[in-house]
Amino acid sequence: MRGIVLAGGNGTRLQPLSFVGSKQLAPCYDKPVVYYPLSMLMLAGISEVLIISRPDDLPQFRRLFGDGSDLGMSIAYTAQDEPRGIADAFLVGADHIRGEDNALILGDNLFHGANLPSLLRRSAARLNGCVLFGHHVADPERFGVAEVDDEGRLVAIEEKPDEPRSNLAIPGLYFFDGGVVDVAKRLTPSARGELEITDVLRAYLAEGRADLAWLGRGVTWLDTGTHESLLEAALFVRDVQRRQGTRIGCVEEIAMHMGFIGPEDCHRLGERMASSPYGRYVMDCARSYDQVPASARAAMDWP
Repeated sequence: MRGIVLAGGNGTRLQPLSFVGSKQLAPCYDKPVVYYPLSMLMLAGISEVLIISRPDDLPQFRRLFGDGSDLGMSIAYTAQDEPRGIADAFLVGADHIRGEDNALILGDNLFHGANLPSLLRRSAARLNGCVLFGHHVADPERFGVAEVDDEGRLVAIEEKPDEPRSNLAIPGLYFFDGGVVDVAKRLTPSARGELEITDVLRAYLAEGRADLAWLGRGVTWLDTGTHESLLEAALFVRDVQRRQGTRIGCVEEIAMHMGFIGPEDCHRLGERMASSPYGRYVMDCARSYDQVPASARAAMDWP
């Protein structure tokens, strides 16, 4: 499976912060926002990733991750000249997808929770068309909404309905088969001039090839698209890390436990940042690698 991080957009809700760079490069406590969605793809077992962003911002992403080889990955970059909707990512990234299964995640989304890595792997394994995720929210009218029948099966998808028929919001994480590029090519722009991801999901649903995976109560989903939500996400990360002694979205630690790199490689990455608590944490993770049970690493349910 190949991965795409959609890190485009003008970040108008974050102005003036976004005047100086991509909103996905803004700090969310101890790391750039983009670390969190990238870590989700890594936890799903994905090592080939395309980052899509504005032309002016791509050099900063390259400076951050290079070609991905330090993490045992392949990270490529391509430009989206202007925001044309989430589904435009499949057209911009068609050469990256190359007809293979793929995962798309929005660059300002943060997920954290128990058993989440296992859920991602199971969802990827059962992929037969597309898998979207459902998360209970108090204000579903702000999101795309999944409607389910009495047995919990997906029956309809609505985009920001005035009167939602469920409180299951659809977060910015999706799994698709390689046919998604052809589906995106058939789309016409919506009234707001964008290629809508809900139209892609509906096309799969009409064919009976859309599955819904429920994110349980133990999973937190946040976005960082406004000043308030960015602050809330940063405080969430700080509090969890302080109480648990682990770090959310630590791509070096995840790369090591996923087998992309070894403990020695992980330690070297930490040494580059040895003056920071983050760098020292990475080195500590490398030193304590052998203390993590092999069964936990195999299940990917370590923190």
